[in-house]
Amino acid sequence: MAAIAEHGLAGLTMAGLGRQLGMSGGHLLYYFGSKDAMLLETLRWSEGQLGERRRAVLARPVPAAERLAGYVALYLPTGTGDPRWTLWIEVWGRSLSVEAMRGGQVELEAVWRADLIGLLREGIAGGEFRAVDVDRFAVRFSALLDGFGTPIVTGLPETSREAALTHIGEYLDETLHLP
Repeated sequence: MAAIAEHGLAGLTMAGLGRQLGMSGGHLLYYFGSKDAMLLETLRWSEGQLGERRRAVLARPVPAAERLAGYVALYLPTGTGDPRWTLWIEVWGRSLSVEAMRGGQVELEAVWRADLIGLLREGIAGGEFRAVDVDRFAVRFSALLDGFGTPIVTGLPETSREAALTHIGEYLDETLHLP
């Protein structure tokens, strides 16, 4: 994961990665089949680990708004060059031309969206959130998070995780919280 994030998929060779891992590039190619498959499996592994943390946050016995804040904190990149987000950017770019990447992307994003929809339904049912079309809100909110995350991970000037969290919190107050 670190090697892909550091060099990008284009700058990474199977031979070079094999040397870093103490095995042959051919062995890696045999196991994964291609660099694209290796990228997707690395992202699945990363998302599996993060999924455990997300499920723990969502299962906490606290108000839905607090759990939603935890969801957002896990979703956003930790900062410039966040390895998980760098993997996502690689997958997004390659999903334009590689059908398996597109399918993997849809699969991984669906898990995040399902958890968000479940949390929204719970918050609405409990009277904590105003009623919204949860499917529509989830699509828009995911795009909002991606829109804030991309400049953070790429290190664009005048962007920060803290500022993004503030903007997102304000948006949630305006759209979900009861007056």
